[in-house]
Amino acid sequence: MQDLMMKRRAAALAVPTNDKAVRARLRRLKEPMTLFGEREMERRDRLRMIMAKLDAEGQLETLMKAHEEEEAAASAAAAGDEMEEDTLQYPFFTEGSKALMEARRDIAKFSIARAALRLQRARRKRDDPDEDVDAEIDWALKQVESLSLDCSEIGDERPLLGCSFSRNGNLLATCSMSGVGKLWNMPQVNKFSSLKGHTERATDIVFSPVDDHLATASADRTAKLWNTDGTLLRSFDGHLERLARIAFHPSGKYLATTSFDKTWRLWDIESGEELLLQEGHSRSVYGIAFHPDGSLAGSCGLDALARVWDLRTGRSILAFEGHVKPVFGISFSPNGYHLATGGEDNTCRIWDLRKKQHFYTIPAHSNLISQVKYEPQEGYFLVTASYDMTAKVWSARDFKPVRTLSGHEAKITSLDIVGDGSCIATVSHDRTIKLWTSSNSVKEQAMDVD
Repeated sequence: MQDLMMKRRAAALAVPTNDKAVRARLRRLKEPMTLFGEREMERRDRLRMIMAKLDAEGQLETLMKAHEEEEAAASAAAAGDEMEEDTLQYPFFTEGSKALMEARRDIAKFSIARAALRLQRARRKRDDPDEDVDAEIDWALKQVESLSLDCSEIGDERPLLGCSFSRNGNLLATCSMSGVGKLWNMPQVNKFSSLKGHTERATDIVFSPVDDHLATASADRTAKLWNTDGTLLRSFDGHLERLARIAFHPSGKYLATTSFDKTWRLWDIESGEELLLQEGHSRSVYGIAFHPDGSLAGSCGLDALARVWDLRTGRSILAFEGHVKPVFGISFSPNGYHLATGGEDNTCRIWDLRKKQHFYTIPAHSNLISQVKYEPQEGYFLVTASYDMTAKVWSARDFKPVRTLSGHEAKITSLDIVGDGSCIATVSHDRTIKLWTSSNSVKEQAMDVD
């Protein structure tokens, strides 16, 4: 009779149906959570009989305490879920410094003026009957077609990794695996000065667009600012891994660095302060470039993505997917709406910023593309450098090949184009600097001398 009453009492008790909740209640009642060979229904029946026994013995407080603990745990978990949902409703952001806010304002003012000038030029070319854009492009491409090897010079004892022309084209800077940067007079390519200060290989070198200062990046995790006489002006420290590429903002006030720590950073040239630490790539960031107006920055990396950032707001406004392997080169066209990228999948891809989509794919090389650059004045052509030991020139109008620059005996790591597009410099693992000039421009220079 007593067993029958116990079973009736057990049947009247509310027992959790979820096995996880059953185990939790058994634990709170200081009973074994499970017995050897016990199945879920058997465990639930055991909990039911334990609860009935406690109820019969008048230990209702123990049962109520266990029930309250379960409700408190459940409410805490629900609150945590709600908080998680609330946080997901808002985008992640990090509050920037006052210096960053001032820099964003300065960049906005600078870019508005530059954009107005660019649009004014575009309207004049469109509306002026004397302006024949197609004829200009044809002339520029004809100049490029006549490019030939004008000079080859040993640049260092170790492989060369970067090169850059000064704003007036009178100087060429190179850097190498030895960690030393060198300056060369143009067009004779005579060594002018050396930049010594890095403790690891120098991965990139670039001239400022507004003065004769230049910056270098290195595997020693630092970037350095130099004068042309080899004087070290400032060091930018902060990256956690080796640096890849660097770029000056068109205003000349800021420097961007990319690193294998999966970030790119923006630095104030004058103060040396780190203004921005930008995450967003899932793997190492390699290439960096600024829009001609200065309003946008483009980054690319080993995650096969190219991202476009609005420097005035800090937002990632575009993420271009299409490359199937790491992307190493990135360049904005002077026309303001085309972006070129090149990578390990041997292709150069053109992206349209207006349509926010892929525009054209150039099957450019037989090995990875290490660098991509538009002609800086009008953007009538672009040049790609590759590990297949060649650099190639492509028309920006229809992306057809115009000229192949062959002569290096090892993979080409970097290139640069002089301001008027009349000369292209390439550097390679064969330790040589090669200058490619148009025969037409050489004839014009000779006529000027005469």
